[in-house]
Order: sequence, then C-alpha cells, then structure tokens
Amino acid sequence: MTKIPVALTRTPVSKPQLAARLMLGGVLAFAGISHLTRARKEFQAQVPTWVPLDPDTVVVASGVGEIALGTALIALPKQRTAVGWAAAAFFTGIFPGNISQLVTHTDAFGLNSDRARAVRLVFQPLLVAWALWSTGALKSLRASR
Repeated sequence: MTKIPVALTRTPVSKPQLAARLMLGGVLAFAGISHLTRARKEFQAQVPTWVPLDPDTVVVASGVGEIALGTALIALPKQRTAVGWAAAAFFTGIFPGNISQLVTHTDAFGLNSDRARAVRLVFQPLLVAWALWSTGALKSLRASR
C-alpha cells in the first residue's frame, strides 16, 4: 500500500475556504475558456518573446490547463490539496510572463500603463496564496512538519 505524503492529505477546511475554492475554480475555468475563445489574441500578446513555442500553442495549452485546474478545484474535493499545490505551481509558472509584460511594456487586457502592469504583479502572489489557503494545502504542509 502506497503512503500518501502528509502534505497532500486532506485537512478540514472552513466554509469560507470551501467557498473560496469553488470561486477560484470558477475563475480558472472561465479564464481558460477565454484563452480558447474571445480573449485568445489578448493572451497571445502576453506570451514573452523568449518562450520557444508558438504563442497560440502556449495560450491553448495554458487555457486547457486552467480549465482542468478549475474543474478539478470544483469537482474533485478529495484531491483538493494536491490540486491546490498544482494551481499554486501554475500561478507561479505564469508569473514570468506577467513580469515580461511589464518589462516589455506590452498592452493587453486594459493594462496599458506600467503602473497598471506593476499593480497586476502584486495580485499573482495573492492567487498563489488563495489556491493554497482555500484547498487546505497550507494547513496540510504545517501538519506534515
């Protein structure tokens, strides 16, 4: 029998955490669908030039990833801790693209000033925290220590 690492086991969560997890799941699923439909060009503009893939490929892949993460946050409560870590990793992984958007002064999604792009950077760590808190992943990590 395989033993699950304590950091991935489920710990009890509060009703506000449950609501936050479901809301994050909805936000991610909506954003992922936007990647594949109405906002595809906007997302392509955000792919840094140093990424060695076609921007559309990156947008489609990240959109599919967001849909999968959002759906998992909503539909897989028994795996919520692992999904929380995956969502946090996803938000961390796309952070360099947000930095690139600021450094290259790329306009997208109404972020048409360096100030607006810089303010957006503040919210990326909050998304990581939201994913970890709402899924109980932080509590599981503390319990494992």
